[in-house]
Amino acid sequence: MTNTVEFFFDLGSPASYLAWTQLPGICARQGATLHYRPMLLGGVFQATGNASPAMIPAKGRYMFTDLGRFAARYSVPFGLPPGFPLNTLMLMRGVIGTQLQDPQRFEALLKALFTGMWGERRNLGDAAVLQQTLEQAGFDIAAFSALAGDVQVKAALKQATEDAVARGVFGAPTCFVGDEMFFGQDRLDFVEDALRQRARRVSS
Repeated sequence: MTNTVEFFFDLGSPASYLAWTQLPGICARQGATLHYRPMLLGGVFQATGNASPAMIPAKGRYMFTDLGRFAARYSVPFGLPPGFPLNTLMLMRGVIGTQLQDPQRFEALLKALFTGMWGERRNLGDAAVLQQTLEQAGFDIAAFSALAGDVQVKAALKQATEDAVARGVFGAPTCFVGDEMFFGQDRLDFVEDALRQRARRVSS
């Protein structure tokens, strides 16, 4: 039995960014594999009747303060980019398309986009900013745009989102260790505990 964390995420989720900064280290410590599961958070919200906490002003203010606390704890840069909240449809199509068609460069793409949006506060909804961000990381904007427009890639993102909802996902980030679901980047300690417990069961 392989110890695996499934990480359901959307680039537009600041909590997904924070989870992304921590999950590789957690998996390394526990000898686990990190399985990235891109999805469209807007589609999840639509299917489940959920909505971003940012839509409630008082809750949104608190949430971003709290995320800032976690960023300080993790010692990672964090801030809201201009244009937030961002429609990530094109971005997430490009992400899942890269995962499917150019998997060896997938993690480098995630690093460029997650860091660009949340670590460097870039408005990736701006075509010129997105182009600059991709090119600085060695990606071609034309190829990325072509992926985002590919019919099979569009279908893959839609299916991935439907699969997430079928698993019980209602927001991002959501992690699974086996059948155990953990919602939110503030539940990563439980994720690590679940990995540790599964490893013990395998070795006993």
